[in-house]
Amino acid sequence: MLDRTLEILGRLVAFPTVSADSNLDLVDYAVDLLEACGARVETTSDPAGKKANVFATIGPDEEGGVALSGHTDVVPTEGQNWSRDPFFLTVESGRAYGRGTTDMKGFIACVLAMAPTFAAAALSRPVHVALTYDEEEGCHGARLLLSELTRSGRPLPKIVIIGEPTDFGVVVAHKGCYEYTTEITGVERHASMAAAGAGAIHAAARFITFLDSLADEMVARAPDDSPFEPPHTTINVGTISGGVARNITAGSAVFDWEIRPVDAGDAAYIHERLGRFVAEELLPSMRAEFPDAAVSTTVAGEVDGFWRDPQSPAVELARRLTGNRETMVVSFGTEAGLYQEKGIAPVVCGPGSIAQAHKPDEFIEVSQLERCLSVLEKLITELA
Repeated sequence: MLDRTLEILGRLVAFPTVSADSNLDLVDYAVDLLEACGARVETTSDPAGKKANVFATIGPDEEGGVALSGHTDVVPTEGQNWSRDPFFLTVESGRAYGRGTTDMKGFIACVLAMAPTFAAAALSRPVHVALTYDEEEGCHGARLLLSELTRSGRPLPKIVIIGEPTDFGVVVAHKGCYEYTTEITGVERHASMAAAGAGAIHAAARFITFLDSLADEMVARAPDDSPFEPPHTTINVGTISGGVARNITAGSAVFDWEIRPVDAGDAAYIHERLGRFVAEELLPSMRAEFPDAAVSTTVAGEVDGFWRDPQSPAVELARRLTGNRETMVVSFGTEAGLYQEKGIAPVVCGPGSIAQAHKPDEFIEVSQLERCLSVLEKLITELA
């Protein structure tokens, strides 16, 4: 089974499914493998028809069962110093190198390799395979997949195992990730004129300074029992650009920022405070000098956190499959919160280390793939 897994992983790595590009070749390959073993397969496409999700069911067509979920997109390799071809699987000294091997094509390869074994088993409850697009860019694929599943009225899984790289640690919670782009339109004129208040960069600085004050407030709002590090909701501005010259007031400024809330209430509080600041302070002062001044914020992605559920059947299943009784929380985000919104109990648990994700010469230990296959074999007993 390991040889077959590495063969499939080699094919998956060879598909350069960077989030900005299509994943359709990988989807076609996965669909062929799943249909060959009798799985019932559905795909859902993005509006442009360049990306797709896969949802496949093996076993009885009824409520319950377990979904095995992985995202097909990977982060770019440009600007990274790879010593190997990132889109060719290289196995050396017990490690499988290639973009996405850890995050998270290694898990997907194990699932696809096990599909015929699932199909041959006498399952009393179904196993589902969920493959999504654009997880790295706001979890857009999972949102569409889950929306279509609930709209169709078809039986839903009870549990989802999201095979992100946790070294098989059982992850029971993570913060949300809300991502935004704000564009400010100001006046462009000679810098000697008294129009700094309506210059877009000056306005952006005020906006960001207000975000910083909200970030300070979040420290005091941290729950006493927060399991996260840091324990409070964080706010970060990651990029900014604007203006054309030092002696011209900026006509525009654009910046990307995010909120990582420990609970949904913090995000709502930030937006309410920010909305009042823009409407009552920032825009009026800008429009006093430039009536066409504008502040526009667009959503790049809003993914709720994965909130701890002490009664979660997914967590208990992961404990049985892995033998790990201890649970953990992580700082990175996943699609778990979207499943939780739909009433499907999630757990994040899979092969590989997050320390290898997104890095040049990304790799997964072959032993981790072997362990993943063993965990999936145990799942058959759980579903029999």
